[in-house]
Formats: sequence, C-alpha cells, structure tokens
Amino acid sequence: MPKRFAAALILIGLAFITVATRAEEYLPHPDSKPQEGVPKGVVTKGTFAASKIFPGTTRAYSVYVPSQYKKEEPACVMVFQDGGGGLNVPIVFDNLIHKKEIPVTIAIMISPGVIPAANPKALPRFNRSYEYDSPTDLYARFLIEEMLPEVGKEYNLTKEATGRAICGGSSGGIAAFVAAWERPDAFTRVVSFIGSFANLRGGQSLSSIIRKSDPKPIRVYLQDGSNDADIFAGSWFIGNQDIDKALSYAGYEHQFVVGTEGHNGKHAAAVFPDALRYIWKGYPELPKLASFESKDKRNVTEVILPGQGWEVAAEGMKGTEGPACDEDGTVYFSEPGASRIHKIAPDGKVSLFVEAEGGCDGLMMGPEHKLYVCANRSKEIVTYDPAGKRSVIASGFASVNDLVVNQKGGVYVTDHVDKKVWYIPPGGEKKVMDAGITFPNGIILTPDQTQLIVADMNGAGIYAFTITPEDGTLANKALYYYCQIPVNKSTSGADGLAMDAQGRLYACTHMGIQVFDQAGRVLAILPRPIVGKGCSNVKFGGAERDYLFATCGDKLMRRKTKNKGVLFFQDPILPPTPRL
Repeated sequence: MPKRFAAALILIGLAFITVATRAEEYLPHPDSKPQEGVPKGVVTKGTFAASKIFPGTTRAYSVYVPSQYKKEEPACVMVFQDGGGGLNVPIVFDNLIHKKEIPVTIAIMISPGVIPAANPKALPRFNRSYEYDSPTDLYARFLIEEMLPEVGKEYNLTKEATGRAICGGSSGGIAAFVAAWERPDAFTRVVSFIGSFANLRGGQSLSSIIRKSDPKPIRVYLQDGSNDADIFAGSWFIGNQDIDKALSYAGYEHQFVVGTEGHNGKHAAAVFPDALRYIWKGYPELPKLASFESKDKRNVTEVILPGQGWEVAAEGMKGTEGPACDEDGTVYFSEPGASRIHKIAPDGKVSLFVEAEGGCDGLMMGPEHKLYVCANRSKEIVTYDPAGKRSVIASGFASVNDLVVNQKGGVYVTDHVDKKVWYIPPGGEKKVMDAGITFPNGIILTPDQTQLIVADMNGAGIYAFTITPEDGTLANKALYYYCQIPVNKSTSGADGLAMDAQGRLYACTHMGIQVFDQAGRVLAILPRPIVGKGCSNVKFGGAERDYLFATCGDKLMRRKTKNKGVLFFQDPILPPTPRL
C-alpha cells in the first residue's frame, strides 16, 4: 500500500473518531419556547420551614398554576427537585396543556433543604444529598405529608396517584425515582434526567431491588449521556444502564433516551416536552404493572400471583402477632395487647378462641391439634387443646418470643432477653441450645425438619443450624441468610418467619417481607402490607395453605400466593434441590 494512501486512511480514521466522540448539539425544543396564542400560567413563590421529617430545614419553592385550572376540579400535580431549574417548566406546561397533550397540572418546584448556619462564622448544613441521594422513603414522606398539604391549602390538588408525577435531574433524578418506587400509592409517573444511580448513599443497589420486588404501577422516563460523570461513587452512565436493564427485566413500562452529553442539562431540556408526553400518555389510567416477562423466573414471580394484593383478614385488635395454621386451614393469631387468641375459619369468619392467661405472643400448631403459645407475661410455654384447656409445658424463661414445634412435639423457643435459643423435648426439661445471637426472634424449621432457622432482629440476617436427630441439639451455626438492609438502618429487623414447601424462607424485615431461596439468597421482596407500618410475623394458612398471613399492628393481613406452607406436626417434606 502506498505510504501516501495509508496516511490518508489514518487521517480519515482520526476524523471519524473525533466526530463519533463529539457531543451532539441539542437545540431547544419548540415547546420550550413561548408560542403565540397560548395562555400563560402564573408562578408564585414561597418558603417552607416547618418540616418535621427534615427538622430545622428551610427551603424555597415555587408553584406554577395553569390558566386552565379551576378550583372546583382537582388538578394533577408534578413535583420538581432543585426548583425545576433549566427546564423552562412554566413555558412547556403552558404549551402542552394548551394542546391537551398533558392534563391540567400544577407544578411544584422545590429546592433542597438547608439548615441555617449557627453564626456568621459557621456553615449551614446542606441537605441536598441527604434528601435526594438516600434510597429511603423519607423524601417521599416529606412530599406526601408536608409539601403537598402545604400547597394544597391554596390549590385543589388531586389525591389520586395516577394524577401525580415527579421529575428531577442528577441527585434530583434518583430522588424522583425513589419517591415513586417507595410510594407508588402517591406518585406513578417519573422523569429522571442524568439520575445519580451510583454509590453516593447506596443508590447502586436499586437495580438489584427492582429485579426482586413486587410489581408497581409506575411509568419511568430515563435520560443520560454517554459522557456523564465517572467519579468515586461510580459511573453515572453505567448506573442508568443498570436501571434501564432492571426495568426491562421486570417488564416495566419505561423509556431510556441516551445522548452524548456529560453531567449537564442540555439534553434534558431538549427532550423534556417529549418526556412529559410519554409519562402522561393514557391518563387518567394508571400505568400498567410490571410484567416480569424475562426468561429468568428466579424472582418474585415464583411467589406472587398477578393481580393478587394484600387484603384485611382481621382488624381492630390491640396488636396482632404469631399467626399459626391448623390442618383444616384455620388460622390462629394472638392479640398481645388484650391477652386473647383469635381464630379465622377457612371461610374467613373471625372468632375468639381463648382469653390467654399469662399473655400471648408467638403461636404454632403442634401434634394432637394442640396450639403451642409463648405466654409472654408469665414467661411460660403453654398449650391449648381444641376445647381451650391450658397446660404449662415449660416455665422460668427470661422472655419467650416465638417458637416452632416439630412432628414429635419438640419445641424450640427464642428468648431475646437472655439471647438464647431453648429446646423442650417431648415430656422433658428445657435446655439451652444456643446463646449469643444479638436478638433471637422469629424461628422456623426447614420442610424436612433437619435444620432450624433463627432470625436476628438486631443483626445482619438469619442463622441456620443443623439439628442433631438423637437429642435435638444444634450444630453448624451459620449466618446463612443475608438480609437486604435499607441504607438508613443498621440492622435487618428480621422478625417472624414462614417456610413454604419448596424450602423458601419468608422473613419480616425493615425492607418488607424478604423471600430467600434454599441457598440463602434474597429472591423476592414483598412490600409491607400496610404503607408505613411494620410487619412482625408471617405464616401460611387458609384451606389450601396458599395464603400468606402477616401481622401488622392492629390488623392481620393476607395475600394469596403461588405456594403452600408447611405444617410441621405432619410428616417432613423433602423440597427440591436448589439451583446453585
């Protein structure tokens, strides 16, 4: 090849590389400019300094109200982080509302909170990263419980989730997504520009959580640039690709628009009107639920039934605890605040079983249809026969929290005060089987009854033990199940446990009900049955034992699943070998 020709090819190649890596030029969208004949909305400004969720903060905000707004008709609402900067929100809204391409929508443009400096020589506390980058429900709660009611004093804002949207860029972008993810009952439409799905405060974990979690009715518009930030916390472009892949895996309705810009709002401003059209399409219908159409079914689809959510099984109690199931599907549960044990017949009828002398907490059905009970006030383990006759089988504990009973009538009990796991052999005296778990709580057997599982509420997860068949002693202790822990918690919160016939473990935790496969991996995450309220215990029950019952404060909730629970007073079950 002639040298002159080779040199020309090199120059052409270098020119191509230069063109390929140069950032595209993004021009303002026509809908981002004022248009003749379009009525203009009104923007007012305010300051909010009364937050209890972010105490001590003060922040500026502004409210855009379209000219089409009528006080007697609830308006849709869209929240913007960082004051909506760089998007020309009022102009775009004027144009799209006028063309009826989005509904009549009030925009609330909020700045992050700042705690003022203590004196002229001190710095304020800047809350932006804390409020925006934290993948928790705090910012959503701030909006739902404080800002929306504040603006709602003046304007008629819809309370329907389908009429609420949220948008942000960078840290405000992840904040927008997390608000809807945590509270789809309040926000269903999300726009995230150059979202900070990186490890600033744990945001990198979201892509994994999306793949494992119960489907949510949200629609998401993502935008990022191939030259976005790449810093100590990670790569923004890779983080956004991870979210895109996770949403695709789980079957969410979403759009991912990729440009060539860096960490700035040029591309966002150019596509903002199209993003609004996308998230609002089909209004007032809710966005469709995720479908989990992926070929890989090792996820929440192994547990849930489409269209089956949580429903109330019993309510109005002074606390609920310790659900347990009998052979016919009758579910028993305790009311610790009133020292009563109730039962729910397979037809759903709730009735009082016994007034529980000595109190009641964890329950478990054992051989001969006897109900075994943690009498938490008298610190005893007692039984009640079908007629309600009470018998004491062990006493003298520092505390009794939860228990499990095997086929032979052997009882394992957790004692969180003395940090012990006890065993009461049939007709024998109690013995300490383990000591040292920080807060032993929920307890269950594997379906084959050869392993004992114990939750550590104040630790990182859940322990597994091998049971010695001769005397019930425990061996081979391991922190086998690692719980997913929210970034604003230092413990798992692992509480009550349930087991299905396939060997999957269900655990009440801070993050919801986490479902583990036999290999100890988090397979699925079910939401708390009641928003904002903890779930303390779970068990399978009902005529087919395919309802998962959960105790939540004054209510007992239930949800139909694909799986069946285990009755440990029956013959052991050999579950299938796990996929490793």
